[in-house]
Amino acid sequence: MMLDLLLKSAKGVKVPERKFSEKKAIENAPIPKEVVLPMGQHLGAPAKPVVNKGDSVKTGQIIGEAGGFISANIHSTVSGEVKKIVQLINVITSQPMDAIVIESDGEDKWTVMKKIKDWELKSNEELLARIKDAGIVGLGGATFPTNVKLSPPPGKSIDTIILNGCECEPYITSDHRVMLEYGDKILEGLQVMMKLLSCENVFIAIEDNKPDAIEKMRGFLTEEGLDGVKIVEMKSKYPLGAEKTLTKTLLKREVPMGGLPLDVGVVVQNVSTVKAIYDAIFEGKALVERVVTVAGWVKDPKNLIARFGTPAKDLISYCGGIVGDANEMIFGGPMMGLSQYDLSTPVIKGTNCILMKKAEVTDEKNCIRCSACIDVCPMDLMPTMYVQLVKKKRYEDCARDYFVDNCVECGACAYSCPAKIPIVQYIKIAKNELRKMKVKK
Repeated sequence: MMLDLLLKSAKGVKVPERKFSEKKAIENAPIPKEVVLPMGQHLGAPAKPVVNKGDSVKTGQIIGEAGGFISANIHSTVSGEVKKIVQLINVITSQPMDAIVIESDGEDKWTVMKKIKDWELKSNEELLARIKDAGIVGLGGATFPTNVKLSPPPGKSIDTIILNGCECEPYITSDHRVMLEYGDKILEGLQVMMKLLSCENVFIAIEDNKPDAIEKMRGFLTEEGLDGVKIVEMKSKYPLGAEKTLTKTLLKREVPMGGLPLDVGVVVQNVSTVKAIYDAIFEGKALVERVVTVAGWVKDPKNLIARFGTPAKDLISYCGGIVGDANEMIFGGPMMGLSQYDLSTPVIKGTNCILMKKAEVTDEKNCIRCSACIDVCPMDLMPTMYVQLVKKKRYEDCARDYFVDNCVECGACAYSCPAKIPIVQYIKIAKNELRKMKVKK
């Protein structure tokens, strides 16, 4: 089932795709000898450690319990011994958080939850409890706890589900391969979502640069007989994969300033997240691993199933090591990813890609008021104003007059800026300062 859609009106930029690993089948990365598991691998409050130094743990065992309503459980990703609890800096909040270091015994002994075979007969509460217990969060990058996302507040009726398979950032191919190799499991997880949200109007959005995934998912749809589910072939354009942009482009529904897709009756879910729902419900597996693309300046780019807590250098080594004079490691893609200061940084739930590249040092020039950043902004904001206001430390003006909280930090503005102004960095400063002000108040 197909719905053709022209996106001539969609804002954004055309970026080099560089999907060098798109034909590489998913491989299992070696189980690491030691994992470092931060308690803040998700949006919201960090998890609270429930193990101590010297404890023996199994793969899939809860080692950190959700620290609030918007939080998520953390599980051991290997079997072995808790060596110590250390403190790391949360890259999202810039605040210290606990991290549990576990030494693997090499046996990979699991704690598995009971499979839910008669899930159609279970209450929504039981299914949501399983998703929460499994520690599932959005695997597209936002890492919002999935059980919360699938529990709309009273008065928020959901009439449409969008499965996001766009994956518009350069280099990243993890979702692409998940659709090709686990598409049937995605659709089974989708049916759980449809029950939870009482919604049968579903779109699976896939960019047209993934024709094999479109064909494969169409075949799985035919096998499952899901008549209310439609595959939408989207014109490839960055940042189409951002949920607010996708909602606006596909459904012509504008998410209000400071709002979420659920405010316009929509839930957007990444395809890898839905695969994790399948694993929790049908296989009894907690979220302890994900598919990570290792790309860029490495000898053999791959798509790897990697346990959380694995040092990035282990995965890079498994891909043949670094080539050339690459001197920067990014978790994520080149547009929205975050540079990491150490090759030993552990993979976490939101890590969909490890990208090695050569950092380019450019001199920031003065804004020439060309409006290129405004022309490409998918949220119809005025990015150039944030730079001016941040330089003058007028952070509250960024929020009050220019709605900085509605920025999705896609980087299209900085990519298009002829003056090479790092606009997104200024936006991050504004948001961080506003967050500090809110805490003080």
